[in-house]
Amino acid sequence: MSALVIDSLEVVFGAFRALDGLSLAVDPGEVRAVIGPNGAGKTTLLDAITGIARPRSGRILLGDGRDLTQASEAEIARAGVRRKFQKPSVFPALTVRENLGLGCGPDCPARERPVRLARALAETGLEARASVPAGALAHGEKQWLEIGMVLASEPRVLLLDEPVAGLSDDETARTAELIGALRRPDRAILVIEHDMAFVEAVADRVTVLHEGRTLFEGAMAGARADARVIDVFLGR
Repeated sequence: MSALVIDSLEVVFGAFRALDGLSLAVDPGEVRAVIGPNGAGKTTLLDAITGIARPRSGRILLGDGRDLTQASEAEIARAGVRRKFQKPSVFPALTVRENLGLGCGPDCPARERPVRLARALAETGLEARASVPAGALAHGEKQWLEIGMVLASEPRVLLLDEPVAGLSDDETARTAELIGALRRPDRAILVIEHDMAFVEAVADRVTVLHEGRTLFEGAMAGARADARVIDVFLGR
């Protein structure tokens, strides 16, 4: 059973068809990367999944059959679908631990909060920075903190929008290790990214989008060898 199903999804902005009958399914425990040229529909896909963009047709389903297509952003978040945006949006005056507490959310049971925060600190490698104001962190550390804020909510589906944008090579490698460590049988991870070496390091499968439709789906090695993907995205 898939953790997340996108079924014939169509999102239209005026005369522009951002998603054109897109279908994909992400399995529990899978890290799926969605790649493609600018304007392919990658961010619109995340916007539709999280309730920011409203589909004209099609469905968005969780593995338990819950239909999120017309749910509010809050309802989708409570269902366990959480997103890390491309630019870190941490609270600079608050400490790392306090930011994680906000990520845990108001519905987090009080008895679980310390355990969740400790786990998020350990998973992101920020234990030694727990009492540091978030504004004093390096860019890479802010990215990891925001991932930690999402993790503190115990997501069933984790959406990561360009998690290595602007990172150094060392930070990118560490982020790849972090995402690998986040695999769980009860969690699916969907990553939007332009760094193909990073994608190859973390993704079980890739979905290549072009003009709102699936151009290719499979292993990254297959995408590199696909003539259509080479022509519209990777280049020769």
